[in-house]
Amino acid sequence: MEKVFHILSLNRLKKLYKTSLEGLSQKEAEKRILEYGLNQLKEGKKTSPLTVFVAQFKDFLILILLGAVLISLFLGETLDGLIILSIVVLSAVLGFIQEYRSSKALEALKKMAAPEAQVLRDGVVRKILASEVVPGDILVLSLGDKVAADARLIEEIGLEINEAVLTGESFGVKKEVMVLKDEGLGLGDRKNMIFSGTIVSRGHGRALVVGTGMETEFGKIAKLISEVKDEKTPLEKRLEKVGRVLGIGSILVCALASLLGILRGYPVLEMFLWGVSLAVAAVPEALPAVVTGSLSLGVLSMARKKAIVKRLPAVETLGSISVICSDKTGTLTKNEMTIKNVFVNGKQVLVEGAGYEPSGSFLLKKGEFDFAKDEEFKLICQLGTMCNDASLEKKGKDWLITGDPTEAAFLVLAQKAEFKKKTLEIEFPRVGEIAFDMERKRMSTIHEIKNNKLSRDKYLVAVKGAPESVLGEAKYIKENGEIKILTQEKKALLLRQTNLMAKKALRVLGVAYREVKKGELSKDLENLSIKGVEKELVFLGLVGMMDPPREEAQAAIKSCFKAGITPIIITGDHMLTTLSIGKKIGLFKEKDKVEDVLIEGRDLDKMSDEKLLKIINKRSFSRVSPSHKLRIVKLLQQKGFLVAMTGDGINDAPALKKADIGVAMGITGTDVTKEAADMILADDNFATIVEAIRKGREIYDNIKKYLFYLLRCNVGEILVLGGGFLLGFPPVLSAVQILWINLATDGLPALALGMDPPDPEVMKRKPQDPKVSIFSKKAVYLMFILAFNMALVLLPQFNFFLKRHNLVRTQTIVFITMVLMEMLNAYNSRSDGSLLRIKVFNNKWLNLAVLLSLGSTVLIVQNPLLSKLFKTVGLSLNEWLLALLLSLSAIVVGEMGKLSLKDKVA
Repeated sequence: MEKVFHILSLNRLKKLYKTSLEGLSQKEAEKRILEYGLNQLKEGKKTSPLTVFVAQFKDFLILILLGAVLISLFLGETLDGLIILSIVVLSAVLGFIQEYRSSKALEALKKMAAPEAQVLRDGVVRKILASEVVPGDILVLSLGDKVAADARLIEEIGLEINEAVLTGESFGVKKEVMVLKDEGLGLGDRKNMIFSGTIVSRGHGRALVVGTGMETEFGKIAKLISEVKDEKTPLEKRLEKVGRVLGIGSILVCALASLLGILRGYPVLEMFLWGVSLAVAAVPEALPAVVTGSLSLGVLSMARKKAIVKRLPAVETLGSISVICSDKTGTLTKNEMTIKNVFVNGKQVLVEGAGYEPSGSFLLKKGEFDFAKDEEFKLICQLGTMCNDASLEKKGKDWLITGDPTEAAFLVLAQKAEFKKKTLEIEFPRVGEIAFDMERKRMSTIHEIKNNKLSRDKYLVAVKGAPESVLGEAKYIKENGEIKILTQEKKALLLRQTNLMAKKALRVLGVAYREVKKGELSKDLENLSIKGVEKELVFLGLVGMMDPPREEAQAAIKSCFKAGITPIIITGDHMLTTLSIGKKIGLFKEKDKVEDVLIEGRDLDKMSDEKLLKIINKRSFSRVSPSHKLRIVKLLQQKGFLVAMTGDGINDAPALKKADIGVAMGITGTDVTKEAADMILADDNFATIVEAIRKGREIYDNIKKYLFYLLRCNVGEILVLGGGFLLGFPPVLSAVQILWINLATDGLPALALGMDPPDPEVMKRKPQDPKVSIFSKKAVYLMFILAFNMALVLLPQFNFFLKRHNLVRTQTIVFITMVLMEMLNAYNSRSDGSLLRIKVFNNKWLNLAVLLSLGSTVLIVQNPLLSKLFKTVGLSLNEWLLALLLSLSAIVVGEMGKLSLKDKVA
C-alpha cells in the first residue's frame, strides 16, 4: 500500500522516523545509510554490444540463410556460401549500428538527482552529498536548490517548487505546512510535500525526509520503466511471419526436390545440391539487407526534418499510429508563461507574442493600443518588473529565464513596452521587501525614487498578487491619470473581470502601488510591518497569463484528424487549463464542457478497466500520475490502437517506453525521456510528429512495393526451377546465377523502390491496421499471375534452346531473359494501378539501379573472365533482342492483371 505522508501530522512523522526538528546525529545518519541504502536509483542489467549484435541473427529468415551458408560450404560451393554470408553480415552490422541504444534511463535519472544537499545534522546546517541523505533527515531549502529526496514540509516562507519535470504543471507550486485530509490527492495537489528532482523557484523552507532512492516518486518512475518490456513493431511481426513462411517453404521445396530426384535415380549428393539451389531461389536473400537499408535511409531523411529515430522498425510503425497521447506542457504548449491580457482603465489590452521572446504588439478590440500614452499600463509594466526576483537574458537565439516563470512573464511584458529591469533598478533601487506567502497571497517591494526630485523623500511600494488579496488592501484606483476612491461596485466589477479571465485558463494577478513618506516606515527595512506597508494601496489593473499553445500545434492536430489519428491530451495540469488549451488547438469544440471531454486522475482510480475501455479513446486526461499514463497507454493498446506517446518530463518516461512509439522532446526533454523514447524531436515541434507519421506511411508504402517485387521475383524463380525439374529438365539456372539474380539484380531495384516518390494522398488515408495482413487479395493475385507468366515464358524458351544449344548457353539465355523480366517487374511494382497513370520514370534511383543491374549482368555474360565464374557464355545481338522481346510480356501481363482487378478484387 502507498504511504500517504501528506495526511499524517508532523508529530506522527517525527515518531515514525525517530527524528527531531534539530535533525539526526551524524552517527545515526551513518547507521541509516546501512539500513536504507544510499539515496540513489538502482541500475538495471545493461545490454552489452555483443548481445545487441547477436540479436540481429535471431530472425528466422537470417537463420535459414546461415543454414544455406553452411550447406554451400560443406558441398564445396564456396562462392555461393561467401556471397550469402556477406549479405547476412552486412544486414546484421547495419541493424547493430542503428539499434545499439542500451537502456540508459536509470543513468539519466541519476544525472537529474541533486549532487549536493543541505541538511541539519547535530543541530547544524551541513552540506553533504545528495546520495548520503537518509529518511529522517531535515532538508534545508533555498532558492534554486534541486530537492534531494521526497520530504514533508515542516516550515516554509514563501516557498514555491517548480514540479514541471514531475507533474507537467507549468506554474511554480505554492507549498504550505498544514496537514491535508484527502488521502487520494494527486502529486500536484500535495501542497505539504516536496519531491526529489524538483526545483525551489521561490522562498525557502525545511522538510523532513520520508523517501530516498527507489522509494521516491523518481524511484517509482524508474521501477515503472524497468518493468516495461519492449514490444515488437508491426513491421517486425509481419517480416517475421514472411520469413517463417518462406523459410518453411524453402525447406519443404528442398526436401521434395531432393526426394523426387533420388526416386528418379539421380545421385543423392547431386540432388541435395539441387535442393539447396531451389531453397536459394525460394528465399529472398536481399530482403533483410534491403529492409534495413531502406529504413536507414528513412532514418536519415527524418533526421533532416528534425525527427531522430533510435530504432529502425519504429520508422514504419509511425505510419500505423492511430492514437497520439500527448503531454500538454512543453509539447502542445511552449512551457513559457506569457502575459496575454492586461485589464486597465476599463479596457482589455491583448498582448501578442508567445513565450519568453520579448516581441509582440498590444491590441484593443478595435485597432492597436498605444501604450506610450497610457500611464497606468506603463506603471503596471514597471511595477511588475520591480516587484520581481526573476531575470531574463538572451543567449544566442534563445531567451532564458532564471527564477519563477510567472515573474519572468512580467519581465517579458515590460520589455515589449520598452522597459528594462536594469534601468528600473537604477531609477528605483529596492531597499526592502515583504516576501510572498500563502496567507497573504501577494508580494511587496519598497523602492527609493531617484528619477524625481519632488519624490525623493518618499518610497514607492510595488505590490502584485492574487486580485482579491490586492483589492482587499486597496483604497484607491488610478484610471486615465486620475486617482479615485475604489468603491465596492468597482471592486465587484474587477472581481467579475477576474473570473471571466480565469475561465479562459488565465492565471490572474492584480497590480497596485503606494507612495509613502520615508518617515512613516520603520528604519529597519528588513523587518517591515505588513500592516504598515500594504495599506491604502492604489489599484492599477489585472494581468492574465498562461502557458501558450505552440503556434504549429493547431495545424498538426487538424492533420491528425484528416489522417484518421486520434489525439489525446494526458497531463498533470488542471482540468480548466487543459480544456482551454484543447479548445485553442482545435482538439475540443468551443461548446465542450469539462465533463464531456476530460477525466481527472482521481476519477481514473475509481474506474474499472472495463468501464474505461468503453470511453478511453474519446477523452483526454488531467491531474494524472505516471502510473495513470502507463495504464491509459496499456488500455488503448488492449483496445487495438497503435499508440504514440509524446512528452518531455520524467513523468512521461514509463508511458513512452510502453507505447508503440515513444516521442521525446529534444530541447526541453529530460535525458530520461530521450532514453525511453523511440524517437526524439530535435526542434520540440509538435508538427514534426505529423511529418514523421507522413514519412512512416510513405516508407510503409515503399516497403510493400519492394516486398511484393521481391516475392514476385522469387515465386517466379521457384515456378521456373521447380517446373523445369518436374518436367524432367536439367537445372534451368545454376546456383550462382540464382544467387546473382536474388542479391545483385533484385537487390538494387528493391532498394530503389524504397525511395519511390510518395503518394500525395498518403495523409488522407486511415492508419494501416496492424492486424490486417500485408498480403491483400490484390497483391497476391498480381504476384501469382506475374510469377506464372515468368514460368510460361521461360520454360518453353529453355526447352526450345536446349534442343539447339548446350546447357550453359541455354541457361545463359534464360538467365538474361529472367533478369530483364525482373527489371520490368520493378516498374510494375511502383503502382497497384496502371503504369499509364503515373510518371513511370520519375524515380531516378530506380532508373539508376536498373541501369547498374543490367550493366553488371551484361559484364558477367560478355566478359570471358566473369562468365567463367558465373557459368555463362557470350550471346549474340539477336539472342539479346529475343530475350528483351520475351521480357516485355511482364509489362503486358501486369497491365492486363491490374485492369482485370478493377472493381473485382479489393
